[in-house]
Amino acid sequence: MNHKNAVLLDRRRILFAALAGGGATALGACDPSENSTDGSAIDLWSGFDERITERTLAEAEKLFGVSLTTAERKQILGGSIDDSESSFFDEQIQSLEKRRRQDIPESLAPATTFDPRLPGVEYASQENGIELFPEVISDIPGDEETIAFASIKQQARWMTSGQISSRDLTDIYLRRIEKYGELLECFVTVTEDVARAQADRADQERAQGQVRGPLHGIPYGVKDLLDTANIHTTWGAEPFKNRIPETDGAVVKLLQDAGAVMLGKTTMGALAWGDIWFGGETRNPWNTKEGASGSSAGSGSATAGGLCSFGIGTETLGSIVSPSDRNGLTGLRPTFGRVSRVGAMALCWSMDKIGPMCRYAEDNAMVLSVLNGFDANDASSIDAGFHYDGRKAIDELTVGYDPRWFEGESIRATDNPALDTLKSIGVRVKEIEFPDLPVAEIMAPLSIESAAAFEQLTLSDQDDMLRRQIDAAWPNNFRQARFFSAVDYVQADRLRRKLMQQTHAFFSQVDLIFGPSFGSASMLSLTNYTGQPCLTMRAGFEEITPRPLFDHPENDTDETLHRIPRSVTLWSNLFEEGKLIRVGRALESALGVVTERPPLS
Repeated sequence: MNHKNAVLLDRRRILFAALAGGGATALGACDPSENSTDGSAIDLWSGFDERITERTLAEAEKLFGVSLTTAERKQILGGSIDDSESSFFDEQIQSLEKRRRQDIPESLAPATTFDPRLPGVEYASQENGIELFPEVISDIPGDEETIAFASIKQQARWMTSGQISSRDLTDIYLRRIEKYGELLECFVTVTEDVARAQADRADQERAQGQVRGPLHGIPYGVKDLLDTANIHTTWGAEPFKNRIPETDGAVVKLLQDAGAVMLGKTTMGALAWGDIWFGGETRNPWNTKEGASGSSAGSGSATAGGLCSFGIGTETLGSIVSPSDRNGLTGLRPTFGRVSRVGAMALCWSMDKIGPMCRYAEDNAMVLSVLNGFDANDASSIDAGFHYDGRKAIDELTVGYDPRWFEGESIRATDNPALDTLKSIGVRVKEIEFPDLPVAEIMAPLSIESAAAFEQLTLSDQDDMLRRQIDAAWPNNFRQARFFSAVDYVQADRLRRKLMQQTHAFFSQVDLIFGPSFGSASMLSLTNYTGQPCLTMRAGFEEITPRPLFDHPENDTDETLHRIPRSVTLWSNLFEEGKLIRVGRALESALGVVTERPPLS
């Protein structure tokens, strides 16, 4: 066999390997030395002697729901390897080889970007600014725990009146991190020196009359997928646990410019999935036998446990909503495109969102006012103002709900009482019907984009380093995504546009929509794919036994009851976070459950 034919046969083996066993082996054929511990080439193809044949294609057709004739398969194959011209597969594989050798930084977004705004729809402009609900703030209490669990609003007022300094507040939190951080496993890196230096600067500036904004001197924890210059940013995953970026991410810069104080990097589920990270599993402060949920696990646990004033989380498909529910927080998932993702780990470019996780509703307005803004370096960034006026009455607003969400065995004991409370706070309440939409049929982007973002983990077998290897975890998801056709992906994306139109029509009936956070799984998934914001907040408590915790089978038989928080969620159409927080604040006040603290000891 001449050299050219040998090369063609090798390429066919590459494709056969991809069809038979996934892309990891295929990359090894492109550059085998990368898979060798001593730099020498490894023959990865000894097990793949079969050429790509009509039978190969016939088997592959089963993956994609396509049925071809024998003649069509022969035409696709393009003749034998003895032909003088390259076949379709030869050229495709050659292109694939060259593409995989290109340097594509993890931060590089696709050329096709997602925009949640629909053509022909006008979205009301907003002037940037916030006005908080007027209320009397009492003098600072004498015990550190009450100070630690106070709202950002209270803490800021105490600083303004000189009752506490940023340095004193920071030291309170650092002592609580030292006391409870290991128990909760909620910080992967604590930045004591950075925090104290930033707090001292905030105090000096305040003494000189230079207050940068509503978060001046307020300590926070930031999810460990946001870059911090010269400080570990590990993405919660073994392959990246020694990663140290050179620059700060956009959100970290915005918070620093606002005078906020960074206490450290909060834990996250590996590559933004779950609450298990390379060092353990982040715990729920209401019951430390169970996990904090994720992937914004550390921000959820630390904020709920009074280890920071607020946390920064991210959501692609529930990673703010779920830990806010589990830890009893008020978490805000902003409109897609509102907050810059520059310097944040990319999981799914068309779905990733960054938002605050707080103990009180209005605190989210204070944080979002700092984070909101256009960033030309984020391909999906949207120039939209954010306005919040807590003084404005809510009786002009209509809140819709689907009665079916409050029926059946899946409802929680807190759901209907929360609905009754909503009806009592002065908003107009309207029954609406959630349409039956094919949400499951548009789920492809998450798996496919995430598999692309972390392609090298799959191709190099470094995905085996990740602690969680169950069927639903990322390693298996990334491999499965290799077997989804590009044509079907585009069709799913087109259907996504149709659902965006239908979702806009549904939301346009009312100002806000109210329901159990997980009363309709479709609402969580749908609104993440369409870009609508939501506010998830504590509604009450239930006593339940511990939920499963990784490697802790005793939870399956533990019959001890624990008092844990339950949540409800408010959704709105695009860019209406101000309405969410206005109604959320009023509902929070009426429910009267926000001040209860977890039983840490």
